Amino acid sequence: DANRFAVNGFDPATGSTFRNLGYSATATLQLPIWNWGASRSKVKSAELQRDQAKLELSFAQRKQVADLKTFYGEAQTARSELESLRQSADLAAESQRLTTLRYQAGEATVLEVVDSQNTLTTAQNALGDGQVRFRVAVANLQTLTGKF
Repeated sequence: DANRFAVNGFDPATGSTFRNLGYSATATLQLPIWNWGASRSKVKSAELQRDQAKLELSFAQRKQVADLKTFYGEAQTARSELESLRQSADLAAESQRLTTLRYQAGEATVLEVVDSQNTLTTAQNALGDGQVRFRVAVANLQTLTGKF
């Protein structure tokens, strides 16, 4: 009898049977009317996080621009200093050559030759230091801009 009732339903009000197809549907709708300010708190928190991110981005951009200007200035200064150091090294080499010739001709003392050698060594060391400073400045600049 249960199988027959599953296929054919019975309406007690009318006393008649009807075809039971077995379909059903359910829907649920939940509308939060009051959640003790949780939504407003989440919105405010998101706005504050957005504002903080904007400030951090602005700070990072300003720092990058400042670093770029600083590194570019250092590279320019190192390059101009490098030219001066090259000239000094060339002049020291020429001075050492002339002092050696004067010594060979008997017109200069050993002290003058040693002094010119020290001057040449100092100028060459300064030139090497200048080259290192220039390369470091260019490398710092390339960390921001990439290779060029």
